[in-house]
Amino acid sequence: MMNKLIELKNLTKNFDDQQVLRGINLDIYEKEFLTLLGPSGCGKTTTLRIIAGFEEPSDGEVLFNGIEISKLPPYKREVNTVFQKYALFPHLNVQENIAYSLMAKRYRQSGLIGKAATLWRSISGSLTAEDKKAVHEVLDMVELKNYALRLPSQLSGGQQQRAALARALVTKPKILLFDEPLGALDAKLRLKMREEIRHIQRQAGITALYVTHDQEEALAVSDRLALMDKGQIVQIGQPEELYSKPANKFAAEFIGFGNILAATVNEDKTVSLEGGLILQNVNVPPTLAKGKIYAAIRPEKLKLSTNTINGSPNCFTAKVTSRMFMGNFIKYTVLCQSQIFTVNIANAP
Repeated sequence: MMNKLIELKNLTKNFDDQQVLRGINLDIYEKEFLTLLGPSGCGKTTTLRIIAGFEEPSDGEVLFNGIEISKLPPYKREVNTVFQKYALFPHLNVQENIAYSLMAKRYRQSGLIGKAATLWRSISGSLTAEDKKAVHEVLDMVELKNYALRLPSQLSGGQQQRAALARALVTKPKILLFDEPLGALDAKLRLKMREEIRHIQRQAGITALYVTHDQEEALAVSDRLALMDKGQIVQIGQPEELYSKPANKFAAEFIGFGNILAATVNEDKTVSLEGGLILQNVNVPPTLAKGKIYAAIRPEKLKLSTNTINGSPNCFTAKVTSRMFMGNFIKYTVLCQSQIFTVNIANAP
């Protein structure tokens, strides 16, 4: 069992008369990759900023290894943040940008003489042997060793992102916070960078809290997901759990079920959809033994056939109204007894 690194207890946050967090309870464990997922305005970035120390909660507690830290300033927390805008110093090369993080930490922790020595090393551009070793280690980790002397303007977007990640890693924080870190990258580079971030997090053995509104990105990188809506966590679990067993209609819609229909659970455990379709052999949770529900059916779970199958359960006559080639699958829209379904069929090679 992993140890709890951070505990959020009944966390609330108000901006003027608007409540943006409504009683957040969340545990973050050592070395896990936890993602806060949700639409814009749901409170995920505010939650991250409270953990980082950039905001104070209106109420509730933030515990770090069991110690309350909500009043501590950011520089006294063992936390670093990787932002969407990389915030690299344009006049410093990659190595100097990374080293700055070490010097800033040492300056804050030193006495008067230590501050003077750190300031002199910063001005003169000299590093201690210990700092040089730390910088070279993270440069190797993010594969930027050959770019150490380049300015940020001489780097690609992905390389700038890795430089920002190295700067955050070099001080060896207990947790790394990612605030929509891939938002400034194009689609192809986003795919590559999310894999690299996950690889580096595992290699460093560090805890990560990741904020995104991108469902596919969250499912791909996370050990656990916390889905947020209107300042609350509506479901938390492993990606497979949220994907296959959404807790409510919002979770199903946001994760992307595709077919979400009003339905009724009948006495005989069949499920009636609007329009007269009756589904048999449905695994209805005991808590939904009878009454009104929403039925969520993934597009890839439906099949199309030109063969007539009389009497088979859950087989219905339908009309294909559109077909769209999507690369690795073909997306069909079908009309079945006044209901419209989306059906995704894998595109055979």
